[in-house]
Amino acid sequence: MESQSTKSTVLKVLAYVFCIVLSIIVLYPIVFVLSGAFSEGTSMASLNIIPFSNGFTTEHFVDIFESTDYPKWYVNTLLIAFGSCISTVFIACLGAYTFSRFRFTMKRSFMLAMLVLQIFPSFIGMVAIYVILERIGGIDTLWGLVLVYVAGNIPYNTWLVKSYLDTIPRSLDEAARIDGANHFTIFMRVVMPIAKPIVIFLAITTFTGPWMDYIMPKYVLRSPSNKTLAMGLFSFIDGKKGEFTNFSAGALLVAIPFIIFFALSQNMMVTSLGGAAVKE
Repeated sequence: MESQSTKSTVLKVLAYVFCIVLSIIVLYPIVFVLSGAFSEGTSMASLNIIPFSNGFTTEHFVDIFESTDYPKWYVNTLLIAFGSCISTVFIACLGAYTFSRFRFTMKRSFMLAMLVLQIFPSFIGMVAIYVILERIGGIDTLWGLVLVYVAGNIPYNTWLVKSYLDTIPRSLDEAARIDGANHFTIFMRVVMPIAKPIVIFLAITTFTGPWMDYIMPKYVLRSPSNKTLAMGLFSFIDGKKGEFTNFSAGALLVAIPFIIFFALSQNMMVTSLGGAAVKE
């Protein structure tokens, strides 16, 4: 019994040590960036390996607002993220409702085609995306980038929402139709309130995707006035600049919409999950 107790204690100690070491490995880069945002100096070489040991200053936050176009980058990124989020949620939910509630020719083929589209990586269509955007005047425009994100989000998210809508009893639709509701009214006032959990999840994922994406904005956008946060922040550490402290300050402010968005959506998620239970 004593040997088993000793063995159990040793295993617990090892587990605690492993968790502590793993936590340090995961959290240290975040703490280092947080420290860099408030530390004196400019480059990473000027920072001490021990966080918050280089003094304290807020000049980097003032600098990025006064000496750079950081506010413009922030607004551009918000417009792209919200535009992609709202458009994807509406189109994917409307398409999912159509596939879930209606029968029409080649329905199965269309669903299979959307699934096949997700197999191929987006980089395969980069040339085609560029040509299409150039022909419709979408190069170096925010709406062109939103169009790319929405087109890429629709196939998988339509499948995702459809799977959830299939679990909602059709008897609710029939009851609303007896009361004189049309299909769009049923979609907006009956199905969507019950599907709120999946809608919120879809909104979160489609908002966070474009928020710090670098590849697509770099590919589509050209002018400095249309830069996004990822492009702007990368310019701080690109080449010989080495403005790591400004980069850290800008990266810290990037988290503000995430904190607000998740705080609001978490409360909505709990409420909707509690009220979404239905019985056949």
